[in-house]
This record gives sequence, structure tokens and C-alpha cells, in this order.
Amino acid sequence: MKADPTGVLPSQTIAAMIDAGQITMPESPTADQIQPASLDLRLGHTAYRVRASFLPGEKTALSDRLDLFAMHKIDLTPGAVLEKGCVYLVPLMEGLALPDDVTAVANAKSSTGRLDLFTRLITDGGTEFDRIDAGYTGPLYAEISPRSFSVLARPGMRLNQIRFRRGRAEIGDEDLRALHDAVSLVNGPAHIDGGLGFSVDLKRQNSTLVGYRAKPHTGLIDLDRIGHYDVADFWEEVHSSKGRIILDPGAFYILVSREAVHVPPDCAAEMAPYLAMVGEFRVHYAGFFDPGFGHAAAGGHGSRGVLEVRCHEAPFALEHGQIVGRLVYEHMAARPERLYGADLKSNYQGQGLKLSKHFRAA
Repeated sequence: MKADPTGVLPSQTIAAMIDAGQITMPESPTADQIQPASLDLRLGHTAYRVRASFLPGEKTALSDRLDLFAMHKIDLTPGAVLEKGCVYLVPLMEGLALPDDVTAVANAKSSTGRLDLFTRLITDGGTEFDRIDAGYTGPLYAEISPRSFSVLARPGMRLNQIRFRRGRAEIGDEDLRALHDAVSLVNGPAHIDGGLGFSVDLKRQNSTLVGYRAKPHTGLIDLDRIGHYDVADFWEEVHSSKGRIILDPGAFYILVSREAVHVPPDCAAEMAPYLAMVGEFRVHYAGFFDPGFGHAAAGGHGSRGVLEVRCHEAPFALEHGQIVGRLVYEHMAARPERLYGADLKSNYQGQGLKLSKHFRAA
């Protein structure tokens, strides 16, 4: 009997998992809920304001721990404000009944990360955020903590997404170098060490605008309003004429990678934070790159990676071209039927320095 192919599971396999009841949901998925290599997860009708982030712990249902941490219950049906600086727990519409050979990993969607809306997935019996063991059967929960802006949320909104894997999918450095030699993963030298390194662009062509910094006191963002908000009401422009900026502790920045990258159709990628020893800051809270991102087959010509940067302990001087993160590439178990940017509503194909889709274009 032929074994099932290993790698990240594509859209058609995710659809088959829904049909087989391995992914449970109260109604059929929406038209664009299944992405080339991931599934968007939808908020349920109830949120709980909790006093602290927590994990249930091994063999413990989250509901058994909720009484210890829940402060009050919120009905999301008419729309409810999730306030900046607070932590919320929201049962999701989707649940899982995974096969014994399939694991899963979750991450915030791109627009979620660009709003500094910190979102993590939790399961019953969970001892880690965003990681789901093979064979897991049970509900899914989103922990949501708005960091920069208060938001208006409703049932069905999609703040995070889940990716499924069978077996080992990661492409090692030697094979990644060979892949770059064959298809040019990046428009320049490939810095490969534990993945494809990427650096920050602080010398943008014909502009001193290198990024945006979230303003500390702003209005509310309705997550359903696309292209609605004035950038200046929520963001300060960050300019540099010398290729250097200083990050302030606690501040949130949107920057952009110097490199234009692409993900071939038979690969997926995840942007992981770079080693802490490089500097006391974190890059990229939303990490999935679907097959076809920046790829010519999907209408792309290389796309920059948008960097969601938060500085931690001390002010930090960031220099143009400094390596700040890495892309970890993975094999797909099969090529998706549709690629990112091809016949899909893909907001960030061919992107440069770009805020979330909620803001009007400059």
C-alpha cells in the first residue's frame, strides 16, 4: 500500500479533510476560507475577557481552567470591542479530529499581524501555543490581545489560520541552496543558514519613508472595514536619510525587507523570528507564506516581506541591510490547485512597504 505523500497539505487535501470530518465546522467553508496551504479560522459568537494568558496543561480541557481566569463573557454577535492591552479567549467555529499522521501549526493572518493584534491558537490539553499534535480531537480557541489598537470584532472574522503537515516538511540548507540555484528564491545573494535570511530596507529608492510606527492613542478599528481608515490617524511615518533608525522599547513598527522573495508552487514558507542574540526585538508575528507568493506563475515578480517589529528591553539601532529574520521553506505534499495571487483574493501579492488592508492607500 502506497504511503500518503509527506509535506504541507494543499488546499484540495484540506477540502477533503473537511468532507471527511477531520476538520469540523457548523457550515460549509466560505469561498476564500481555504487558502493554497492553509485554512482560515473563524471567530465564534462568544468571547471571554481573561485576566491572564494561560495554557490548559496536559489532559486538561480549557473549559475546566476558564473559571480560574475568566472575568466576564461577551456576546460578539452584534459586534464587540476588544480593548487594547486586554486578553480575550474566543472559541472558534472550527474544530479538529486529526488523523494519527497529521500535525498542525497556526499563526496570525497577515492583516492581523500588521495591526499588532497578537493572536495565538489554544487546544484542550495544550502545553504549547499554535502547535497541535497528530491525532488531536477537540475544539479550537483563539487567544487575542490587541497591542496597539482596540478593534471591533464579530463572529466569522478570521484572525488566524492553520496549516497541516504529514511527516517532515522542512527543506534543509543544502537543498535550499540547490533550490535557490534553480529558481532564484531571492533577488540578490542568498544568505542561507537555518533558512533563507532576510534583511531590513532602510534606504528605499526615491524615498526617505522607511516605515510606520503605531501611534499610542488612537480610535477604534472595525476589522470589517477595508480601505477605510486614514493612515495618519493611526500611524506616524518613520523616515531615514542615512539608513539607520532607532527602535524605541515597547513601540510597534511596520518595516519592509530589502529582498524580494518568492515561494515556488511546490513549496510553502514560514517567516520565523531571527535569533535573539542579533538584537532585543521581534520580527513578524504573522508567518505563513503560501505557494505562489511573489512567484511568476501567480502573477508576481518577487514580493517584499513586511516586517512587524517590536523592540523589547532597550533602544536598538537598526541598520540598512541588517539581517533580522529568516524564511523557513517547506515541501508541499502536492501542488495546490490554486496559487497565492492567482484566481484568489490576495491582498499582498507584489507588495512593498504596506500597512494592513484596513487603511486607505497613500
